[in-house]
Amino acid sequence: MSSKAKTIAFGLLTAVAVGVCVRLGLWQLDRLQQRRAQNAIVASRGAAAPLPLAALQGQDTSVTHWRRVRIEAVADYANELVHATRTQNGSPGVHLLTPVRPLDGSWGDTAILVLRGYLYAADGRTADFAKAREADTLRLDAVLTSFPPKRGGQATMQSSPRAMRLLDRDTIGTLVGRPVAPFVLLALGDTIMQDITRPTRVPPPAINDGPHLSYALQWFSFATVFLVGFVAFARTRRR
Repeated sequence: MSSKAKTIAFGLLTAVAVGVCVRLGLWQLDRLQQRRAQNAIVASRGAAAPLPLAALQGQDTSVTHWRRVRIEAVADYANELVHATRTQNGSPGVHLLTPVRPLDGSWGDTAILVLRGYLYAADGRTADFAKAREADTLRLDAVLTSFPPKRGGQATMQSSPRAMRLLDRDTIGTLVGRPVAPFVLLALGDTIMQDITRPTRVPPPAINDGPHLSYALQWFSFATVFLVGFVAFARTRRR
């Protein structure tokens, strides 16, 4: 292959590589804009006054997602579950899931699931439910979150019947023995662990830009490297 042909071939490969890198960088910038738009929605809903549990009936969870909610309900500690293999500050543990009944009776026999917090568990699946109890009547603020999309596989852990591998609403309803509302309330409060036997509140997701801008800059940097490399190669071949 002649020197000119090699330069043309290398130039074509460089053009493809630069095009791919630029496209990926623009994709990350698009994801950044989407995230910022979502952050604005989350911040707006978080700043709104807390809703009573009764106001959640019949609401689309896409509209109430991330709204603050005031919980005034009786805790059903006898039917508590844990979401297994969770971590917080690098420590293994579980998330404590407590069904509650609103004091105003607005949800009838339907259980509302409250993620009361994180508990340390060396095996990532067991917890001392008795020590983790709070008041019989819970009065606290929470953030409304949705159940995750359904996934394949068994939702419960065979070795721990009260431990959930997956947060499957239907399975939880079967274990609790009554219907479950189509959302999970994330209890707000102190996220610093004071006692490993007591639940520590789980912080809601941070509102930030994430890694998208840095990823975009990396892709644009790669494109620049390819261009500079081709220019250097072409000059060397010309000499």
